[in-house]
Amino acid sequence: MLTDFFNSLVTWVGNHPVAAGFVIFLIAFCDSVIILGAIVPALPILFAIGVLIGLGEISGPYAVACAALGAMAGDGVSYWVGRRWGHGLRTVWPFSKYPQLLDRSELVFRRNAIKSILIARYVGPIRPFVPAIAGIAHMPLRQYLPISVAACISWAALFLAPGWLFGASYDAVAAVADRLALVLGALLAVLALAWAIVIYSYRWFDAHANSLLARLLAWSRAHPWLGRYAIALVDPKRPESASLAILAVCLLAIGWACFGLLATVIMRGEPLLIDQTVFQFMYELRNPLADRLMAGLASIGDVHVLGPAVALTLAWLIWRRRWLGAAHWLAALAFGMALTALLGAVIDMPKPPTVHGGFGFPAVEITLCTIVFGFFAVLIARELPGRTRVWPYLVSAVVVAVLGFARLYLGAHWLSDIVGGMLLGVVWLLVLGIAYRRHVERSFWMRPVAAIFYITFAVAALWHAPRAVDPLLAKFAPKPSTVTLSAQDWWASDWTRLPGQLRERDPAHRWPLDLQIAGPLGPLQAQLEAQGWRVQAQADWMRVLNLLDDSVPQVEQPVLPATLDTLSESLLMRRDSDADRVEVLRLWRAPAVLDNGAELWLGTSQSMLYTRPFGAFGLWQPQPDAYGVHRGLREVLDAFPSREEVHPQSGVPTLRVRTTAGSVVVDDVDQP
Repeated sequence: MLTDFFNSLVTWVGNHPVAAGFVIFLIAFCDSVIILGAIVPALPILFAIGVLIGLGEISGPYAVACAALGAMAGDGVSYWVGRRWGHGLRTVWPFSKYPQLLDRSELVFRRNAIKSILIARYVGPIRPFVPAIAGIAHMPLRQYLPISVAACISWAALFLAPGWLFGASYDAVAAVADRLALVLGALLAVLALAWAIVIYSYRWFDAHANSLLARLLAWSRAHPWLGRYAIALVDPKRPESASLAILAVCLLAIGWACFGLLATVIMRGEPLLIDQTVFQFMYELRNPLADRLMAGLASIGDVHVLGPAVALTLAWLIWRRRWLGAAHWLAALAFGMALTALLGAVIDMPKPPTVHGGFGFPAVEITLCTIVFGFFAVLIARELPGRTRVWPYLVSAVVVAVLGFARLYLGAHWLSDIVGGMLLGVVWLLVLGIAYRRHVERSFWMRPVAAIFYITFAVAALWHAPRAVDPLLAKFAPKPSTVTLSAQDWWASDWTRLPGQLRERDPAHRWPLDLQIAGPLGPLQAQLEAQGWRVQAQADWMRVLNLLDDSVPQVEQPVLPATLDTLSESLLMRRDSDADRVEVLRLWRAPAVLDNGAELWLGTSQSMLYTRPFGAFGLWQPQPDAYGVHRGLREVLDAFPSREEVHPQSGVPTLRVRTTAGSVVVDDVDQP
């Protein structure tokens, strides 16, 4: 419902650019008013408005002025509330129940009253409260107002800027890198989610550890028969008791979640609706650049990467006579592998269409990675001071999240496989963590073993990833189409059954597929090369990075790849028109085959202009005048049998070409 509200609001703003100023003012005002500012999700709305500015739907200076005025008005209201109520504000709900809402802001204000007003404007949790603290402290208005005005103007410009830049560069980038941008954005969102879960969970447990311990002990006294097990687990006199109580609560909660997911998967015996939805979403995002990146990231869960880190860590523990840690380390891996293999063999879960073998539910690689990094975090976090103990868990969450996302992108697992593997790994490492923390007594210097583990993992990943990319892409390649067309019917009418344009989400980038080829591409390539065309190899990440290098000539800058139903071009050719313009031909394998064995290809012809968005990088951008390129191709390919008619889907002339005389049998005369 919230997403629908955002979409409706953004649509209305785009349709009413002048009246939208009032909405922008209201959003900034609500974001700045005490209490209300902690509830209103202004940031995503301001980003969306910034995108509309970049796309030219709203005037930039007008939007910045409205946002700044709204922020000033909101800050003024908060200042007046604080000045009017004074310290009595703490007796009013919600401050009477949640005094920390004002405590954090008051702490910032006391450190430096003037700077705090500027700093708070950029810190969401305290933004609406610091002006109220300034009012409570009776800061003179002549002192408060200038810094507040400066803060609001700079805040309005900076918070609209990211969306503004994104919108301004969208047309230049989205046509050729739309899917790549979505993949990277989704990966960043997953990493942010993993970071937030670990950070906020750790902070909550850290704040409630003693309370949880007290409740566990009280429950143990009230239930003597079951309570003896809890008493055996925790001892109030031991400093580790609070940590053990936290691990026990986590085990209980995550164990129930794991059991619930396991029961759901077993009862259904088929992928969940969310599994199919996420798989289809990821499948539609497949593109050559992201494929290689995700395949490299998916390899970090292989035994070639985890094995050396595990082995050297185990060797260090044995060398230092840490027998308890070494034993739990071995138990973590052995039992985790055995249990995962057992569940994978027992649960008959249909695999994604891109998987041709191996275990299904749960994901073995995810479980092992969770256990390895999770138990290592349990091993060394005990030796870290204070809140720095969260960092090993944060690293573990990031690595597992990256691995899970990459394998989900490649179609190696369903979402339930990934989540099930994570939950199973967490449950087992919590069991081991409780067992290890109960018995370990001595501390040890954790820096050497931490350096050994993390450096070995990083080196092994950097060595293994380039070698694993191609095998992984071949292992999880989309299955080829099995649709068969009659060669004669294709030539006469069935060519209209093939796609007439790319299936992009943005209608502006659904390029027409104005060429269909039957037969091998060799003769066509030779004919084009004789007319000055040349083959461009698929742009890899190193060539893409050359877009940032001003010293690379424009003629050497690559045309970025595009996809048709997750497949990259089988042939990409280009011909220079002038210094700033090239003609491009992209050919993909068609989602169908001909019954006479001839290969079938779909293609698009483009005119591309060299642009430099914001002067930061160079980019070949498709132009709307592509029919001239199509007409030139038609003349060059006149040596082959061909026909040209308007495709009903795209509405543009589509050229059909046979590159061998035996590609099709026809009864009528070929038409030019």
